[in-house]
Amino acid sequence: MNRTWDELVTSALLGAGRRVPPVQARAGQDTAAALLDAAAVETVQRRAGAVPAAAQARPAPAPQDARPPLPPAARRRLALLLADRGGGSGGRRGAAPDLTELLPQWLAAANGHGYQAPPALLPALLEAARSRSDLRPEALVLGGSRARWLAALNPQWKYALRTGPAADTRHAGGTPGTGDTGVWEEGLFAERAALLASVRQRDPAAARELLAGSWATERAEDRLMFLDALREGLSAQDEPFLERALSDRSRNVRATAAELLSALPGSALAARMAERARSCVSLDRTGEGEGPRIAVEAPHECDKDMQRDGVVVKPPSGRGERSWWLAQIVEATPLAAWPERFGGRSPAQVVALPVADDWQPELHAAWCRAAVRQRDAEWARALLGPASSPPAAEGTSWRDPAKLLSALPPDERAAWVAEFVSAHGLSDAFRLLGVCAVPWAEPLGRAIVDALDAARDAGGYPWSFSGVMGLAERCLDPAQADRLEALTVLPKESPGSGTPGSGTAGAAAYWAEAFQRLVSTLRLRATMREELAG
Repeated sequence: MNRTWDELVTSALLGAGRRVPPVQARAGQDTAAALLDAAAVETVQRRAGAVPAAAQARPAPAPQDARPPLPPAARRRLALLLADRGGGSGGRRGAAPDLTELLPQWLAAANGHGYQAPPALLPALLEAARSRSDLRPEALVLGGSRARWLAALNPQWKYALRTGPAADTRHAGGTPGTGDTGVWEEGLFAERAALLASVRQRDPAAARELLAGSWATERAEDRLMFLDALREGLSAQDEPFLERALSDRSRNVRATAAELLSALPGSALAARMAERARSCVSLDRTGEGEGPRIAVEAPHECDKDMQRDGVVVKPPSGRGERSWWLAQIVEATPLAAWPERFGGRSPAQVVALPVADDWQPELHAAWCRAAVRQRDAEWARALLGPASSPPAAEGTSWRDPAKLLSALPPDERAAWVAEFVSAHGLSDAFRLLGVCAVPWAEPLGRAIVDALDAARDAGGYPWSFSGVMGLAERCLDPAQADRLEALTVLPKESPGSGTPGSGTAGAAAYWAEAFQRLVSTLRLRATMREELAG
């Protein structure tokens, strides 16, 4: 039978005129038709001769989910958001809200209420998270154990199995159980990493003990990733474990352990770094008529003790060795050591001191990194300076305002960015807005809307500010929608307002459309919030 089938296929590929098929044509039938008839008969015979596969065992039932179901309106909303996940065609967005950008926010809000995903929508939810990795953490929390049960039946959703059981434990408490221990001992790396992060959130000490129990047998690259999980809930109780990690075989592991220890101002490593810093940085009062200034004497060598404490010997390309070693020492020194070193001066007064021999950018940049690492708001405030000061040209400043802002309380952070936007507009504000709490505080939201309105009056086009406009749609307080209604109306003197075109009238029409989309998005977010509240 196989030989006949192969011959039929060969004749069909080459053509019945070039390769005579092994068939007998009926009276009045051409060879090609006879070939097709023979192929049809042969196909039926081949299928009839197939041996049926053995029946597989029915999968175990999906686990129960004790969380409350979504309110009906919220369930319908999720179905709409998942149905629209494909996005637009890439052209003009129009005035309608972008539902694909609202899905992450909806998922986070639903998880905040502790809801479970509707079983019928789990396939669509898993498929959406398959194509968008940014959705996966919140989608898998909402899907819970049922989502992972379903993912085990479809190889395309295997990403859900790599997250481990952490997605079910956001609202749980307690220490690792028997199932957790099994995952830690036998699971894949991603499952173990997710488990460690989950346990660290619930019980920092239990997570540290879990890691310490298998530390000696872990691969270097795994030790590095696991060690990074200790940033969550870092405390003085972690110091003994981190001190032992300073002697690790891997240089990267040692460096990460040193970085974590330097974030603990009371640690022994921080004290050792402070002693080194005192020998490098001092107050110089010898200048005639110039007042006190900071003198810097960078290290002349990087000894073994410095290397054990995380100082990397080889600098990046284009960086001097001594300045590289100095920066690592200063950024690992407790900031509380500097006022004492400089005669009781406050952080603002220390920052204002002149620095000799052009060491200011290096020294202040290291203090910036220390302020962020140690979450020191007073030093971050001093290094930031007033928001009204002109921003430095890119690549010329030692400051990174976005990182320094992360060390400030949320309200103060929003107020500083609002003042910055009011003084300088939106050109340099995008990264700063990314560190502000959502929804934006009222002064910040007002400053953003005023700056967008000013950009419109200046004759610009909204796509020049599309990044900020997109953030505004997701981050403005929905309560501001009514106040923004006036911005959606075209000026009366703008002709041709029906269809955006060229010139001032076209720009005005585009702006009106962008503000209409902003208002409709804010109102939709308010509706979504009400639906989730039930």
